[in-house]
Amino acid sequence: MNSAMSNAPEKAREFLEQERAFRLGELLTESSHPKTRRLSQTIQADVEAGVRLLQSVDDDIPAALERILAQDTYGRLVEAFRTALRAGQRIYFTGCGATGRLSILLEAAWRRFWREREPYDPAALRMRDRCISVMAGGDFALIKSVEGFEDFPAFGRHQLQEAGVQRDDVVVAITEGGETPFVIGTAWQGLDVDAHVCFVYNNPSDLLRRHVQRSREVLDEPRIGKLDLATGPMAITGSTRMQATTTELLVVGAALETAIAQSLSTGPTQGGGSSAPAARSPQEYCRLFGNLLEQLSRPPAVAAIARMVVLEEEIYRRHGLVTYLADAFLLDILTDTTERAPTFMLPPFRKEGDTIAPVSWSFVKNPQHATCQAWADMLQREPRGLTWGPEVYRQLHAPLPLQTNPPKLDNAEIYRFRIGNEPDPSRTAASDSMVVLVSGWHPPAQLGVGAAQGQPSPSPSDLTLPPAALRALQASYKRTGAITFGPSAPSLAVDEHIHVPCEVPASPLRLWEHLAVKLILNTLSTATMVRLGRVIGNAMVWVSPSNKKLIDRGCRLIAQQTGCTYERACEVLHEAMEEIARRARSGEEVPSPVALAIERLGTENREKTI
Repeated sequence: MNSAMSNAPEKAREFLEQERAFRLGELLTESSHPKTRRLSQTIQADVEAGVRLLQSVDDDIPAALERILAQDTYGRLVEAFRTALRAGQRIYFTGCGATGRLSILLEAAWRRFWREREPYDPAALRMRDRCISVMAGGDFALIKSVEGFEDFPAFGRHQLQEAGVQRDDVVVAITEGGETPFVIGTAWQGLDVDAHVCFVYNNPSDLLRRHVQRSREVLDEPRIGKLDLATGPMAITGSTRMQATTTELLVVGAALETAIAQSLSTGPTQGGGSSAPAARSPQEYCRLFGNLLEQLSRPPAVAAIARMVVLEEEIYRRHGLVTYLADAFLLDILTDTTERAPTFMLPPFRKEGDTIAPVSWSFVKNPQHATCQAWADMLQREPRGLTWGPEVYRQLHAPLPLQTNPPKLDNAEIYRFRIGNEPDPSRTAASDSMVVLVSGWHPPAQLGVGAAQGQPSPSPSDLTLPPAALRALQASYKRTGAITFGPSAPSLAVDEHIHVPCEVPASPLRLWEHLAVKLILNTLSTATMVRLGRVIGNAMVWVSPSNKKLIDRGCRLIAQQTGCTYERACEVLHEAMEEIARRARSGEEVPSPVALAIERLGTENREKTI
């Protein structure tokens, strides 16, 4: 690289001098878990042992749940939800990255619940729009992270303001690390309009207070409720899409379900008698989650997940592609497949009409609907893209590149991601292409349709395709498969049917189904990438450093792996980032800048010893 023409040295110097607030190595969520320090070695020798090792970190969650659900803030959050339901106020969930996708999932689950009640509950129609998710970058970021958005609290303030937050609404600001500027901005905006604000995070409060000033300011504000969900380090160092977001889904989902059940049984929104779901105690949520983890760790379930890991690994090693098909769980699967790209530096989803960018290794489609309807069905509403022009970015004092060249984040861009049933030759023409149906089990009660009201129970399968449709898939793709979960396996005429046996209790938001599919897919995708060498020990060295927090994490990983200083790691990382960006513009499938920097520093060290 010609250093005279490179901006990397200056950018590295700016980061080292001006972004010390993003040095987060002291946080628990950024630390290495002792259980998984030899994960990459274990899983190469024994896939099932590696799967069980990944799952063992989820066992940290039940140990912390009793403390978490006993916090006064949890009870106050349930009460705030219940009050909002009765008073006609709105509930906002805000987040970015994994927590942004969690916020959208909570809204979609809420909307589906009330939609299913509409045939016999007159109040359901007006309840549906009272839950709103706000994700950094808008719904476009469901598919592809919007670079840098999470670094600016003003962006969070503005997005929440645009979403219409008002006095006495409830704002639940969710951030795994507890330090994300965008989410912190939404908390302050909620406070500015006298909303009820709850800050949800996964690091110990005292640790955040000591090391992150912007977090300390929120934690010291008495008007903001604080819900500390810390359970320990992640299975993969810093990969908060795993245990941190699982805990957030469980705890915030439990609070919302409890409020719904209590309101329907006693409040003016009730649909009558036995149609109201039963409220569960915090102790019952703890017990049921422990049961789910125990069932997923049994030998038949572990063997099933391990079989899919081996299958996907084989496909990717042959430069093949996996396309998941889903209906009710489309959003869950889209979340997991989207998050594989920045976590393991895989090609992100490609838009329609783009013939330059590499095709994503995995993708997700709804075989029942065309793309526009598939988006609406998945979100239970139309997408909410952002339409910010240069004037908005100037008003928010955004960096000059955003002001002069704003990203396209509107619905027209969202619809270019063809998640519907349209044919996609780029996926079926791969050297090895496999289509995988993902289906779960609908429990027969508490889903919003009351048997006592004479309404039909939901189908026990999320996605059932007629034989003709399966034959068409078999003709288009080289192989067909299915991943199913639940108490029993349906009969499916596919080449590879992998069933994960587990019980999924009924609940208003289908919380246990969402948790089951998340735990299964997180383990599957992570284990596959470890098998492919994208993790060393338990460090994700193939991470994409797309924001300041990830640049800091990349610098720490490079320093740990090579023994160099943090400052030298930062310099080499910025050089690698610049080169990778240049190569990506030509459509090349590129390695992680972190992995490239480690390789280069390793070469330097070897040359010095010769």
